Amino acid sequence: MKISFHGAAGDVTGSCHLVEAAGRRVLVDCGLFQGSRELHEENAEAFGFEPRSIDFLLLTHAHLDHCGRIPLLSKRGFLGEVITTAASRDLARLVMLDSAHLQEEEARRRERAAARSGADESAEPLYGTVDALGSLDHFGRTAEYRKTLELAPGLRATFHDAGHILGSASILLEAEESGRQRSVVLSGDLGNAGRPLLRAPDPPATADAIVMETTYGDRLHRPLDSSVNELYQAIMGAFERGGNVIIPTFALERAQEILFYLREGVDTKRLPASMSVFLDSPMAISATEIFRRHPEACIASLLQEGKDPFAVPGLHLTRERADSVAINQTHGGAVIMAGNGMATGGRVLHHLKHNLWRPESEVIFVGFAAKGTLARQIIDGAKRVQVLGEQIPVRAGICTIGGFSAHADQAELLAWHAAIKGVQTTFLVHGEGKAMATFARKLPPSRIEIPLLHQQFNL
Repeated sequence: MKISFHGAAGDVTGSCHLVEAAGRRVLVDCGLFQGSRELHEENAEAFGFEPRSIDFLLLTHAHLDHCGRIPLLSKRGFLGEVITTAASRDLARLVMLDSAHLQEEEARRRERAAARSGADESAEPLYGTVDALGSLDHFGRTAEYRKTLELAPGLRATFHDAGHILGSASILLEAEESGRQRSVVLSGDLGNAGRPLLRAPDPPATADAIVMETTYGDRLHRPLDSSVNELYQAIMGAFERGGNVIIPTFALERAQEILFYLREGVDTKRLPASMSVFLDSPMAISATEIFRRHPEACIASLLQEGKDPFAVPGLHLTRERADSVAINQTHGGAVIMAGNGMATGGRVLHHLKHNLWRPESEVIFVGFAAKGTLARQIIDGAKRVQVLGEQIPVRAGICTIGGFSAHADQAELLAWHAAIKGVQTTFLVHGEGKAMATFARKLPPSRIEIPLLHQQFNL
């Protein structure tokens, strides 16, 4: 068994790992790189393997940095089978089609910029809508948690609930070669236990090797109750000042969780029923509908009972761009949730442009922000930031609430690792350098590797 790392190696995004065993080549995830690098060029580079040579692609979950290059993989010759859970398949379709639309928009923007500068250049998108639709044809069998799938003679895969977003999984690969059995579990992204909508991560019992994320490998989250309290206090503070609340929100899981807590806040009279709540994200709206279709993948008692856990009084769902623009006529008393969570694009930029300079408003960050992103600049205390080509002073209140993270913290990562017996080698991925180094020191003595991009190991 061999394993090589073609993304999220020494980085937080672009998850893509290749396992070669029993005469087959199995790719686990194929995500986009996100953050501060020259992203179009970075994502357009060769994968580090021949796409046509891949027999299976196992998808841990539908976040863009795990599924976002599947259309490019298909465009470049992949002919194998994609296997994932039912919820992840539905969400991945949504995410990849949205990404294709953004790729096409970005290509048009680059082409216009080239024309203005007098350059005679055409800009090709990384992939387009046709490529995304074509990649969906490769989705085959549906994985169920803890039910082993035979990929090929001597090669098996078992999906375990990762508790990160709807349908997310850690994947155990077991191979028998020349009478010898080897196994590796790839964590995907692990969830923060005790969430209202999703189950806690469920690790496999044993594995020879682990490939695991370390996004929060160097820190602990705040308790959830205090995070919810802080959310309510920040919202009420902005309302008392006469301002709005802007929450840059990831469309998958985070948007649904915040809606859940806003509804809870109104029900318990900690938030006013008169407030306006705008979910200004077509993707988040569609993801919420998918959430409702998959009660088997979550634990929300209201959803299981046929009630709506996301029904906030005063909720406005804004799919159309004109409705999104109209929100900026609301100068106070509104909670505006818009994508994306790292503020690297999307409708949230317009709301930040209209509210960052207002001392009465509040911007609440409820998720991880990678280095180089606009969200990270604001969180780190920038006094002025560039938004949609303009320099905007940061005068609004800034609140960062780590307890809502969909990622396990250091203690939860260590507990997940400790629950898996027989581990001889641990590969640390999907984290910044400091987080990986800190987490490595916390692990029990064993072989620990922090792989470089495209590095290969024998297991």
